[in-house]
Amino acid sequence: MDLNLLRALDALLQENSVTRAAERLGTSPAAASRMLAKLRRAAGDPLLVRAGQELVPTPRALELREEVSALVRRSDALFRPASAFDVAGLRRTFTVQAADLLLAGLAGPLLERVHGAAPQVDVVFLAETLEGGPALRQGHADLELGVLGHLDPETRAETLTEVPMVGVARGGHPLFDGPIDARRFAEADHIGVSRRGRRHGPIDTELARRELRRRVAVVVPSHTSAMMLASTSDLVSLTLADWLPETMAALGLRTFPLPLGLPPVAIGMAWHPRNSADRAHRWFRSHVRAVAVGALGGGRS
Repeated sequence: MDLNLLRALDALLQENSVTRAAERLGTSPAAASRMLAKLRRAAGDPLLVRAGQELVPTPRALELREEVSALVRRSDALFRPASAFDVAGLRRTFTVQAADLLLAGLAGPLLERVHGAAPQVDVVFLAETLEGGPALRQGHADLELGVLGHLDPETRAETLTEVPMVGVARGGHPLFDGPIDARRFAEADHIGVSRRGRRHGPIDTELARRELRRRVAVVVPSHTSAMMLASTSDLVSLTLADWLPETMAALGLRTFPLPLGLPPVAIGMAWHPRNSADRAHRWFRSHVRAVAVGALGGGRS
């Protein structure tokens, strides 16, 4: 039944008057009378019948009165504003899919911030095995963090910052013996980072524009393994500018600007629209946003 008709039935049965029911519903007596006619047809009962100058309920109407009133109250409760959001008492597990390079610098500050406000919230970090949207659509991840691409059409995304990529090599690498231009950069042996074993990307495209070509001598699945390999070899890799300086120093690595004029990479977060209005999810996104922008820099280039 139309909820408006249910409300009309409740008003009519409570007031036993078309005029007073119309006032309660904020409509005209004629409109209330038409609704009563529809209700009579739907119930197969006159519901209210005239007794002198008044209307009185039929036995069927008396049977319905309390049940209809309860139904209207419950339907109103469905759309009543939710109670205050209790962050401190929140019990929830959020699953975040992100590259290890980002997690190395963001996981600790994020957990400290989240647990400071909601100690019973847990966070599960996933590798980018289902990057590009499926994990969000299928509910395997609540949030994807990193360089976003090939997202499902319905996925919501927000750019958090832009960060330049830089080259990285061991401190004693021959590259550092002189100015690092595109030619010397291309002549070095490189480490490719790809979970799918890809060996070519934007750097190769830019080198090709300059009639240069590099050798990708090895491909590894993560930036962590790439940095470890670069620290013990003459291979060159990539990382984010100004990222994890203490780790770089501990590994004996040095960074250098890429001599190619590449644009910075956009770091963002994405989520499925089923979670857009969820207050706990919005709260968690606000902390991810604050930590990422604070660590990576808001919109720097």
